[in-house]
Amino acid sequence: MADEKPTLVLHLVSGGEPLLFTLRPEDVPELAKQLHLHLEHGSVQSIRTKEDIEIKVNFAHVAVAYIDDLQRKGKVFGLH
Repeated sequence: MADEKPTLVLHLVSGGEPLLFTLRPEDVPELAKQLHLHLEHGSVQSIRTKEDIEIKVNFAHVAVAYIDDLQRKGKVFGLH
């Protein structure tokens, strides 16, 4: 079985391809709990990637955000 690769997926309000940021597995539970609040309030958040890079995300410019495992094969959006 392949290692999980949790990834923050951001679809910007302006459109275009989604932005993908691989996350540290230990950060996923807390971010998953807070993600809806960041979107609702349009907050700016610091997020650390798996590569140990700190990024700032301005959720006021994000239309859709979710955490997905990009290692899964044969997935259908919305089904697990």
